Amino acid sequence: MPFRVLVVSWEYPPIVEGGLARAVRKLSEALVADEDVEVHVLTRAGEHGPLDEIRHGVHVHRVREPHYPTELNEFVRWVGRMNHDLLERGRALTDELDFDLVHGHDWLVAVAAKRLADANRIPFVATVHATEHGRHQGWVHKPPQSDIHRTERWMVHVADQVLVCSHYMRGHVSDVFGIDEDRVVVAPNGIDPSDLQPIQDLKTLRAQFAKPQEQLVLLVGRLVYEKGFQHALEAFAGPDGVIARVGNVRFLVAGSGTHEWELKDQARRLDLLDHGTFMGWIGDDVLHSLYRIADLTVVPSIYEPFGLVALEAMASGCPCIVADTGGLREVVPERVGMRFNAKDPKSLGTLVERVLTDDALRDRLVAEASEHVLRFDWTDVARQTHAAYRGLVAQRERSTASS
Repeated sequence: MPFRVLVVSWEYPPIVEGGLARAVRKLSEALVADEDVEVHVLTRAGEHGPLDEIRHGVHVHRVREPHYPTELNEFVRWVGRMNHDLLERGRALTDELDFDLVHGHDWLVAVAAKRLADANRIPFVATVHATEHGRHQGWVHKPPQSDIHRTERWMVHVADQVLVCSHYMRGHVSDVFGIDEDRVVVAPNGIDPSDLQPIQDLKTLRAQFAKPQEQLVLLVGRLVYEKGFQHALEAFAGPDGVIARVGNVRFLVAGSGTHEWELKDQARRLDLLDHGTFMGWIGDDVLHSLYRIADLTVVPSIYEPFGLVALEAMASGCPCIVADTGGLREVVPERVGMRFNAKDPKSLGTLVERVLTDDALRDRLVAEASEHVLRFDWTDVARQTHAAYRGLVAQRERSTASS
């Protein structure tokens, strides 16, 4: 019998809200590469498409959910209804199949995942991809942030094993929720260079955003406060900003989110609209092409559990400047990228100018990064995760036998 895992996630391709969907997909597919592992993903569906299918060896089971509201209080209530639906679908699934373990991803599916594990008397593993405490710099005292924070705290305390994506997150989760670090296992995100191949005519694409003599700086991700894009815009502006000091520099902002209109308004107030482009939401195919046409990628996050954008950029041959915070310190050590003081536009501007004006430095960073990214291999991540699964199940069996 294969080792059968039930993975619960609020997003899974083709529904992609952010990096969580990509991480769950790549981990699931890497796990099933081992013939001894069978993975079933319980997730939500869009308005169309199959409710049950096998994608790249992974069994995917979906429930129909209406599009989620953008207002946070309504979203929290919507999450509650989604968990109810996932639980009902999961009960039917576990009536058909015997699972060895349930693996839930983040607070969004914690209730359904934990109840399914308890009902089947199997271990519950919870991955914490990020925390509300981190996203809001500790301001989680009032609803709806307090509701999310409370669910996260409950989730890590009732989980048999907690997984996180970086050593930074291991300490963060332990400190914020008051649990022993021994219960938290680091299983970093990985990268598959074959996923990063551009599919567009790069010369034509680049011409849409910059002239041949101009250098292009890429900012990509969810446009929310904690990603720090406001500090990057400030670094470009003014008489001492990058655009004035370097010249022939344009920026490109790719992504959407709750902070989008504030960033556009900030760019207008800083007289930057003629020097850059806000693309809005883009698909992975466009994103992978953008890494190839950019001269530099900047990741200015205030809070960053891991730093997948930096990893993807480096794997695509684009040098990186990142904030010296969170998991970015692990993804971008000093020899492979440049780090600036988080929330410090002046520090960021100095490094952007240095990289854009020093060809030898840029070439060295690209060469060093091409070797470094090989450490983040999904096969290794799956092996670590599978080992954690097996150890947890063996521990549960020993405990049951002795009681």
